[in-house]
Amino acid sequence: MTLRADLDEWVRDTIQSQWTVQNTDLIPSAEDLRLNSNHAKAIERATVLYADLDGSTSMVDTLSWQFSAEIYKCFLKCAGDIIKSEGGTITAYDGDRIMAIFTGNAQTTSATRCAMKIHYAVENIIQPYVDRRGTTQYSVNHVVGIDTGELHAARIGVHRDNDLVWIGRAANYAAKLTGMDGKPTRLTAEAYLRLNDSLLTVNGASIWGFDYWSEMGITHYFTHWHHRFD
Repeated sequence: MTLRADLDEWVRDTIQSQWTVQNTDLIPSAEDLRLNSNHAKAIERATVLYADLDGSTSMVDTLSWQFSAEIYKCFLKCAGDIIKSEGGTITAYDGDRIMAIFTGNAQTTSATRCAMKIHYAVENIIQPYVDRRGTTQYSVNHVVGIDTGELHAARIGVHRDNDLVWIGRAANYAAKLTGMDGKPTRLTAEAYLRLNDSLLTVNGASIWGFDYWSEMGITHYFTHWHHRFD
């Protein structure tokens, strides 16, 4: 069979076949799903976090590759360890950003506290070492986007080279929120409304602002607050 004929058959079968969907409360791995059939896992509600370096294209264009690599490594190491410490599951690294999923009763609070800790790490761990380096003046900036909702996972790719794709508004909106700079933590209203009171105010004053997200036609919330940790 030629490559064209093989792909034609595969696409036809995929488009015409019915889906087998299994409900789960756990975050699946690629091995939990079949690759060459329409098989999906459904999570009734999960919270998705995307953490993205802001301005990395300019950094790579104007600074040394070694410096850029160091910033990537430091940011993604800090974000990854913080995500795990808050009970999140890392589902993807994509260039200068990381995706994670949180489940459980306090999932959105955990994800948001995680975002605030990432902000703390950028300001109080990474940036001071960049400043001490002395040879390169650079301000490390980032954005974390968070949304919550129903999520489906399907296995994509080819034999021995495949992964999971996450389908649902939460995955798309969390990723899109990182495209708006200037605020380190951004949440959809659905995520914000599920936060524990401990993350809403400090000394009785709200730590959140809100704005209209014209691209999606919804209101979203943002904060500059960070969460200190030892």
